[in-house]
Amino acid sequence: MKSILLIGTGGTISCRPAADGALAPALSVREILEFVPELDELCHIDTLQLYDLDSTNIGPEHWLGMASAVRKHYDGYDGFVILHGTDTMAYSAAALCYLIQHSRKPIVLTGSQKSIYNRDTDARNNMLQAFAYASSDMAFGIHIVFDSKVILGTRARKVRSKSFNAFSSIDYPETAIFRDGRLISFLPAPSDDQAVSFYDRIDPSVFVLRLVPGMDAGIFAALKEHYRAIVIEGFGVGGLPGGQDGALLCAVHDWLSSGRLAVFSTQVQHEGSDLSIYEVGRIARELPGVLEARDMTPEAVVTKLMWVLGQTSDPVRAQELFSTPVMHDIIV
Repeated sequence: MKSILLIGTGGTISCRPAADGALAPALSVREILEFVPELDELCHIDTLQLYDLDSTNIGPEHWLGMASAVRKHYDGYDGFVILHGTDTMAYSAAALCYLIQHSRKPIVLTGSQKSIYNRDTDARNNMLQAFAYASSDMAFGIHIVFDSKVILGTRARKVRSKSFNAFSSIDYPETAIFRDGRLISFLPAPSDDQAVSFYDRIDPSVFVLRLVPGMDAGIFAALKEHYRAIVIEGFGVGGLPGGQDGALLCAVHDWLSSGRLAVFSTQVQHEGSDLSIYEVGRIARELPGVLEARDMTPEAVVTKLMWVLGQTSDPVRAQELFSTPVMHDIIV
């Protein structure tokens, strides 16, 4: 029987209604386990209550805390399950893919759209499947297990705000699924023999700028004081309005010239960016030092940039790190 460490961070799964009807995290991980007694037959479980937060309040410092907890207990367990709110779960999963690399042991994030305290909830099913995957010999690395799907941490997105099938794997196959209570794996564990690597530095000075028609280029100057990197979510396959002599192009050139990073991405959920197709994209691509997100998810782009900035202050090295695939975050 495998040993799994259950790490609690809060989220809807641990909520209990207050007097005014509002939900707030209230149940400990030990109390949550009492709702799923079947787990006793699946694996040995120890618990660690790390946080007790609505996931809207979880950010970079908490990602580091999760990674540190896994690192501290890594040799003592066969796998880890992290209970987490759904709103920022994809960010945490992506961040952990960069903070914990080459893990042969599974690190599974799960939660629910309704509290386990409710009568009609997805919480019990998600917990059972999370521990089933974490206990499997085929399990590896950082994944979200939710609504019978096992999704790689760098490819997961929350695509529905209320329904039980809240998460999708974006432009990449699901690692595994559960069908009639049976785990069916589609993708094997990586064959590399590299030892697990833990990182303990991250820099959150990353801003995501969603382009809208008519945007004032002065926004770049206003952001300089606070941010080292910017993600520009453009239209379609990406690019900048205004052409070769446009104010936005001049602003991005100035941003890059100051030693900061700029990544071009897209507002479109599937198929990614490609600055080579249109003139507005090629003009942007020719800027010295510009980066392209390609088919990375927004959550992966942001958390990878934060991880990169935590490792180096050299723009050239930062560009190399960002462009190097990690856990299939870049496919094309």
